[in-house]
Amino acid sequence: MTEPALDIIDKPLSEALGERYLSYALSTIMARSLPDVRDGLKPVHRRLLYAMSELRLDPTTPPKKCARVVGDVIGRYHPHGDVAVYEALVRLAQDFAVRYRLIDGQGNFGNIDGDNAAAMRYTEARLTAVAQVLLDGIEEDAVDFRATYDGDGHEPVVLPAAFPNLLANGASGIAVGMATSIPPHNVDEVCEAAIHLIGHPDASVEDLVKLVPGPDFPTGGTLVEPRESVLEAYRTGRGAFRLRARWSVEKLGQGTWQIVVSEIPYQVQKGRLIERIAELLTARKLMLLEDVRDESAEDIRLVLVPKSRNVDPDVLMESLFKATDLEVRIPLNMNVLGKDNVPRVMNLREVLRAFLDHQHEVLERRSRHRLGKIEHRLEVLAGYLIAYLNLDEVIRIIREEDEPKAQLMRAFGLTDVQAEAILNMRLRSLRKLEEMEIRKEHDELSKQRADLLELLGDERRRWKAIAKQIQDIRKRFGKTQDLGRRRTDIGDAPSAVVIPLEAMVEREPLTVICSEKGWIRTVRGHLADFSEIKYKEGDAARFVFHAETTDKLLLVADTGRFYTIPADRLPKGRGFGEPLRLMVDLANDADVAAIFPHQAGRRLLVASTDGRGFLVDEDEVVAQTRAGKQVMTPSDGAKLKVCVPAEGDHVAVIGNNRKLLVFPLEQVPPMARGRGVILQKYQGGSLSDVRVFAWSQGLSWRIGERTRTETDMAPWRGDRAQAGKIPPNGFPKDNRFG
Repeated sequence: MTEPALDIIDKPLSEALGERYLSYALSTIMARSLPDVRDGLKPVHRRLLYAMSELRLDPTTPPKKCARVVGDVIGRYHPHGDVAVYEALVRLAQDFAVRYRLIDGQGNFGNIDGDNAAAMRYTEARLTAVAQVLLDGIEEDAVDFRATYDGDGHEPVVLPAAFPNLLANGASGIAVGMATSIPPHNVDEVCEAAIHLIGHPDASVEDLVKLVPGPDFPTGGTLVEPRESVLEAYRTGRGAFRLRARWSVEKLGQGTWQIVVSEIPYQVQKGRLIERIAELLTARKLMLLEDVRDESAEDIRLVLVPKSRNVDPDVLMESLFKATDLEVRIPLNMNVLGKDNVPRVMNLREVLRAFLDHQHEVLERRSRHRLGKIEHRLEVLAGYLIAYLNLDEVIRIIREEDEPKAQLMRAFGLTDVQAEAILNMRLRSLRKLEEMEIRKEHDELSKQRADLLELLGDERRRWKAIAKQIQDIRKRFGKTQDLGRRRTDIGDAPSAVVIPLEAMVEREPLTVICSEKGWIRTVRGHLADFSEIKYKEGDAARFVFHAETTDKLLLVADTGRFYTIPADRLPKGRGFGEPLRLMVDLANDADVAAIFPHQAGRRLLVASTDGRGFLVDEDEVVAQTRAGKQVMTPSDGAKLKVCVPAEGDHVAVIGNNRKLLVFPLEQVPPMARGRGVILQKYQGGSLSDVRVFAWSQGLSWRIGERTRTETDMAPWRGDRAQAGKIPPNGFPKDNRFG
């Protein structure tokens, strides 16, 4: 029979779950997802570099199989899956993934097309010079160590990191409830900013951004984020950068040309990018582009062929920037673990300050470690000198005494360390030349000891030493070297290039059909006979008109709100379409008063049921969002009734009281929005219809299938806000112009 568990704890399930989820969240944040602000590394990367240094995989030594490295990492330091560890190793070796590679890989480590690396048994790796700088001083008590997961060894809590890795190589990760995203930067600029901060501790973020103008991606490209946005991102630690591919126009002769893309944005897979462009071409979404070709070898060369030599290259590229990953937004979220292991978002100045403070601490610890080593050696050398001065007595004591160590300590006042060193001295060291070397070494070490004591006692000198160390990093990896030259251009924010809709959509004739219940669809071509159009049972025709796929449709609700729908996005086919409310945020109690193709430069006359109205420029009512744009604000109880083009010089208004009024259009004021002015007065009635017409051509209305035109409208002519008169005989009984 199984014995019952003895450590049962009675607590609410919510409390138990909360404790366990919090432990999981903290583990994810601290041990997996967020980098340390001091060395810019996550635990898996730090363990990789340390394991490789323990294997003596320096830049000058032959590489070893990645399987050996991964085995050491997961066996000694990182008890996780070998696939995840190998993926981390591969990324540190890819020159298109990290700005300054930390691992020198030999073999197939993947490519920018998105192909994976070869298996770890086929590839080899060793550290780079940059990684060596990160590890420099780790054996000199520069950082703390902690026990490994099984307690069988020790690993560094953080690396000494004389290289500003966090900003130079960036980092990304998703934790529980938080994330980090730091793009790579140019180490020359970062070092210059760090040196400036040493000399000017009160420097502002604005001062530092002048030295670090933006990220520097390994794949190049052009940064087109406005400077104000860049400054705000570095000031708050949160933001984003717009990054575009680098392109140029290549002349071919006879007026023809093509566009060559030589650099694509960071972390964009070239193969997937070309597939996306090809998909848009097949779907006829890029009407200015004829073809795309990949002519890349070791460098990137994407050729974009325009439809015509008359196409504007800027317009073509703008259409591609909007539709493809030739333009991306790189997020900035400098959420990192501080020295106290607490995650928080830091700005540019705080990140640099944390790096410098870490270097100051490393310098102090390494100096104390060297001082301890020197003092120990000086102690030993002092013992040697005493032995040389009393060589015969020392030899006698060693030969004759049963406890020579204790006797030496009593006879010459030696320390335990000195006595042990004398007893371990080789006979060949007793020659006169060796005594001279010891005196010389003692003098040299005494000078070094005095220098270290002075360094530890002078903070200004320590910061000067750190500045020199950072300056050396600039010389080794800065802009004077091929590795350090800036790859990403800092460009201006793009000007507003107007992309005609025709550049994105092929122009085709459509017939737009909207039913009484608000179901809308399109049919290809301009139908001549609307009577054969079918609707759902209980539904009927409301609006039917001709348009083009490149048109924008203006939808006018009786609430006075205008909406805009691109005609090419309307449902097509022989079905009944889709409800309008799925396309725009039309209120449940709102109805559609009008829908028609937008015509730039035209004026509209809007009127409500209480007889009020005004003129509005059609360009001003185009909405950019699903929520629409409020143009008319009807009075309480009233609704927008009519929206018609203001094409003519007179306005005809008729109410449901069957009174017709005609007055000059100039009496209606233009407005951007509002309730409007009185067009026609009613006593117990409301507005039924409005028409704008040319006085010289007369007023027309439909009677069944016929159209009647009344050229003499003088009897009904008056001024705005009058009541009007009974319309001519034969005017439709529904009081509408048709």
